[in-house]
Amino acid sequence: MIVVTGASGLVGGNLVRALLSRGEEVRALVHQDRRAIEGLAVEQVQADILSVDDLKRAFAGAHTVYHAAGLISTKPGDGPALERVNAGGTRNVVAACLAGGVRRLVHISSIQALQGGPRGTPVDEARPLADTPAFPAYDRSKAAAEKEVLAGWQQGLETVILNPTAVVGPFDVKPSYFGRAMLMLARGRIPALVGGGFDWVDARDLALGAVQAGMKAPSGERYILSGHWHSVREVAARIAVLSGTPAPRLTVPMGLAWLTAPIISWLGSFTPLKRIIPLTSQTAPQPGSAAPAAEPIYTRATLGWLSSNPQVSHAHAGHDLGYQPRPFAETLADTLDWFMRQGYLE
Repeated sequence: MIVVTGASGLVGGNLVRALLSRGEEVRALVHQDRRAIEGLAVEQVQADILSVDDLKRAFAGAHTVYHAAGLISTKPGDGPALERVNAGGTRNVVAACLAGGVRRLVHISSIQALQGGPRGTPVDEARPLADTPAFPAYDRSKAAAEKEVLAGWQQGLETVILNPTAVVGPFDVKPSYFGRAMLMLARGRIPALVGGGFDWVDARDLALGAVQAGMKAPSGERYILSGHWHSVREVAARIAVLSGTPAPRLTVPMGLAWLTAPIISWLGSFTPLKRIIPLTSQTAPQPGSAAPAAEPIYTRATLGWLSSNPQVSHAHAGHDLGYQPRPFAETLADTLDWFMRQGYLE
């Protein structure tokens, strides 16, 4: 039995599909929204990672747990929630694994848990954790979660930590932070871009890498699962070609974006979901699950991410796991096609 937490998210939904394609028996943990795994031959269990008792029941009889649940936010006031869900939730997952005799935990963290500097040399698995006050709350919460995993490893639990870059891809039902940004670009709802860029990884490649890590990675290892670096302007231009909607003409240099952060946040504010996509029976949140609220795309945290080190190495994962990310153009095309077929785009 393999258990996946966060099965209703972009990463979890793709991971469940990758495991099923191998004939694995999968138990999918969901909190409220189940759309990402509808119609799949999995056992669905409702559980809250903030409840150790929930997790103990959900992990019963499991050999391997993939921990993909977490909270992503760049809002300045969300620090306590990020710490509670990302660090505290992971602490509970580790405790439930140890209590229930789970053999292996594969923790899907983030590249943001690692320090990106100094620039000029690739980010690899040897980088220290982003655990000082100089880093955004999200980064610190993911670093704190990794410390919880390390504590479990020291108590005898087999652990593997994965650090993906910015994840995009099909089956993004909620949709995710970057998925909503893609939809806004495809619908002409972002008036201005900023300089900088990010390393983007396909959720399907991340899922395949995670499966390989669960099967054969040595306990205690860490792997960066990156994709390809592209500037914001390049991403917007490609989406414009695929969607037929012109990309924003204005690109604000990163230095100026930092100086005018409040204005930049307003220029790239998320609108309520119902104004980004048509709410159909497929795209509307399930009862009891809230739609993504309005929030800015550009904050000081995201500006920091977009100006981070563009060199990220997945050589370690390539060597040990045979990991090889697909071209980013394929990812964008498949993702927008999925959004269109599901009713998120006309």
